[in-house]
Amino acid sequence: MLNEANGFDEIYIVCGYTDLRRGIDGLSTIIQQKFELNPFQNILFLFCGRRTDRIKGLVWEGDGFLLLYKRLENGKFQWPRTEEAARKISLQEFRWLTEGLTVDPKKLVKKSYPKRTI
Repeated sequence: MLNEANGFDEIYIVCGYTDLRRGIDGLSTIIQQKFELNPFQNILFLFCGRRTDRIKGLVWEGDGFLLLYKRLENGKFQWPRTEEAARKISLQEFRWLTEGLTVDPKKLVKKSYPKRTI
């Protein structure tokens, strides 16, 4: 479920550090009070603590919350730490994140156009 992330209307990551000792109530409170988002929608919310080899996900399933926990055996997640925000990411950015890549590419490849020849 967490590897595919299909079927969600949106995906949000909570940048910075989150205390992963929090459970469903604590994480849903962060979503509601700190970021003024509605956790009772078909949205996957992702959190990362100080140890970047594990994340938690929270999603509403219509009749209750599902709390997801993923710990990598090798490697670390490249989690954005500089801002305290809930950031909407695309499905592609989610895939990058779960593959150990950053969602903030440092360099973008610029399109090049062929030079005109006469």
